[in-house]
Amino acid sequence: MKKYIIAAVLILGTGAVINTTIQSCTTLATTDLGLSIIKRFLLNGIDKGVGIYSNREAFLQNNMVDKALPKQLREINSMLEKIAPSLVAKERAYIADAAVYTVNISKPILVGAVNSLNAQDVTRIIQGEKGTATQILKEKTSQQLIAAIAPKVDEQLNQYGIVKSINTALAGSNLLGSLLGGNKTTVNSGGLTQLASEQLVNGMFNIIENYEIENSQSLLGPLGK
Repeated sequence: MKKYIIAAVLILGTGAVINTTIQSCTTLATTDLGLSIIKRFLLNGIDKGVGIYSNREAFLQNNMVDKALPKQLREINSMLEKIAPSLVAKERAYIADAAVYTVNISKPILVGAVNSLNAQDVTRIIQGEKGTATQILKEKTSQQLIAAIAPKVDEQLNQYGIVKSINTALAGSNLLGSLLGGNKTTVNSGGLTQLASEQLVNGMFNIIENYEIENSQSLLGPLGK
């Protein structure tokens, strides 16, 4: 009987220690010091993304950006690869130019969102899976970022006449109608701008999330992450 009583005490004692540890980590995270650590952590990820977006070649070579390519634009490019592969390369290059052109619009929005993090956000980050910090940042800024950069992306793409070139290449293609819906036979300028803007925004979040996942243990370990 004594053995069972001792075992129960040890379990309860261990549980109390674990619970205290979790609480102390959460408490530390929501202090000014903990909040500062998490903000710096996210700002480092943003700086990494901004560095890539500010460099045309780095942008073109980054697989996190390529993974962000919207499904519809990926399918359009697959069609173009069969009939005008050089046009796909030009489109990618023009989107890279748009990345350089708009990065200074995106950065202040992202930094502002980081600086607005509150104790509830921080608790969610500490208790969540890796990538939660980026997810919160995405929830706070995604639509705002797309709306902010879309006019500049549209300006950049129209400057090079990429929409007209794509439509010329795909003229008469029945595949385009099935892809875009209805009887559409041309790519809409606004549609391409929206897709390119989504790629730029989601690519940035992919880079930030990748930074978070790779560095969360070393940077957020003291907070119990």
